[in-house]
Amino acid sequence: MAGMGGRTGRKGRMVRGGTLGACAVLLLAGCASMPSSGEVRKVDNGQQADGDTQVQVFGIPPHPGDSPSEIVNGFLEATTSGEANFATAKKYLATGLQKSWDPLAGITVLSGGPTSKADLDLDPKAVRTQVALSGAKAASVDARHAYTPAPGSFDINIGLVKQGTEWRISDLPPGLILTAADFRRIYHSVNMYYFARAGADERRSGARQEALVADPVYLRQQQPDALASALQALLEGPSAWLAPVVTSAAPPGIGLAGSAASAVTMEDSQHVRVQLNKSADALTGDRCRRLAAQVFATAQSQASAKLLAVNLVRADGSPACALNADDAQEYTSGGLSGSSAGEYYIGSDQHQLMQLTPGGTTAHPVPGPFGAAKADLRSVAVRRDGGMAAGVKTDGRQLVVAPLSGAGTAEAAPLTSAAQDPKNGLSAPSWDGFGDLWVADRNPAVSRLYVLPDGTGQPAQVTVPELDGRIESLRVSSDGVRIALVVAEGGIDRLKLGLIDRAGTAARPEFAVHGLRDLTPAGESVGSVSWAGASRLVVLGSDQGGGGQQIQYVNTDGSAAPALESIGEAVSVAASEDPTNPLLASYNGSVYWLPDDSNWKKVTPKGDSPVYPG
Repeated sequence: MAGMGGRTGRKGRMVRGGTLGACAVLLLAGCASMPSSGEVRKVDNGQQADGDTQVQVFGIPPHPGDSPSEIVNGFLEATTSGEANFATAKKYLATGLQKSWDPLAGITVLSGGPTSKADLDLDPKAVRTQVALSGAKAASVDARHAYTPAPGSFDINIGLVKQGTEWRISDLPPGLILTAADFRRIYHSVNMYYFARAGADERRSGARQEALVADPVYLRQQQPDALASALQALLEGPSAWLAPVVTSAAPPGIGLAGSAASAVTMEDSQHVRVQLNKSADALTGDRCRRLAAQVFATAQSQASAKLLAVNLVRADGSPACALNADDAQEYTSGGLSGSSAGEYYIGSDQHQLMQLTPGGTTAHPVPGPFGAAKADLRSVAVRRDGGMAAGVKTDGRQLVVAPLSGAGTAEAAPLTSAAQDPKNGLSAPSWDGFGDLWVADRNPAVSRLYVLPDGTGQPAQVTVPELDGRIESLRVSSDGVRIALVVAEGGIDRLKLGLIDRAGTAARPEFAVHGLRDLTPAGESVGSVSWAGASRLVVLGSDQGGGGQQIQYVNTDGSAAPALESIGEAVSVAASEDPTNPLLASYNGSVYWLPDDSNWKKVTPKGDSPVYPG
């Protein structure tokens, strides 16, 4: 039996090139394993890329006389190399399997190295055998590059056959088998963008209302055509989970024309030219511009500089359409109900809404009724354009809406909870990009989720057929088709991410939340959640046993994200979907904010429940 957790005990199967500094960084980060012996290859200065921050990994072909276990282990190691065509890994395969094995069919991600077990009593004359692989499965990545947490056991048998005097793999499932460390080293998350299905909210009031929704996928790093790979994945369509609530302007069968290197070019890092195959020949007008907007957003998420324009070109080289940066803004979620970067919280003394001074640590009451003395607010949500706010009164029963200006009064919204305990009353509300207001009634007798169209319309009950528990808090994404829920379930507050289905008519809208996926960090109970980017949430969690607490990021596909230094026993956390804005948190009756490259700073006056618009 041979363990493969670190892959350092084999006979120099892997060769990694790079500088000492780069290797040291990766080792300290726990992202790569390093052999203790093996071949050494000189890397000249011309091979060092990206300021020596990358490590190249080279596969080693099979040695004559390798045993079945050595063949299987060597194959697995070779698949972790930087070769895009897996040429070295295929040398471990039998002749027929070399042609049929599909390494791009998906990825099984193991939490640690698999254990291999071969037949120790193998007859020297045997021509066929099996090697059993077992381990702990952490996640899977499908053929559309979508990541899904999938903890459980992993057990497969790999068949081998003798070709002449050498063992080769003859029976192997499609796709790759990687440890979590190798997966993080080889693959990186890329956001593709598709249009939200807005239902009855689409183009409301005659205005263009289109939101681009981020769909994260995992693609190989360290390849010269990384942008082309991302755009090809975009053209193939959204992940299975997101597909029910988004659309794409890409026609069926569309793809890049010719080789990736020639189909996608970037001039001065700011102008992207994309040549499409013949399926795009009829692509014109608004549909072409919509596809260009998807390409623009996807390319911008990969570019280090701000893009200026995207040009889509037909297979024959003729222009299809172009979109510049200013026009691309028309297709973002910010074009729905506006975008505000204001930072707000509820002051302790008067329970009124406070707004932080830009870039400062002091706050003042907002104009209008929510900033008046004794506003009596328990929780609040500010509309994304900063012009309106909704709040729940301190009794937890009454929802009110008011303008954030010097005029007007707070109006009672047509929704009241019958709960007697404020903790069982209305949750903190949340606005989506269409100006609709979401809130949960936590009344144990009748726990429900509601939407108030335009913030003041008649509440529409939202069906959540997969829900098992009570919604404690919620945050809706700006695109209006994703919702983060903190759900009390079995004594634990879990983080669930759902898809919003919008149907019905403008007069009688219908809403449902489905496709719930559990994003709860392992071993934790979630206290607060906020959107922190196009495909990322920030979560305040604590050990289920009541121990330590931390603030960390969680990707919408469930993949790992970094944790941050917490501040004592924080009560809530808030973030902006613009990642350049600082985090906010409340602790011990005060609000703190975390600017870039700095420590938490205390805000005055005292307060709690910090929020960004949304």
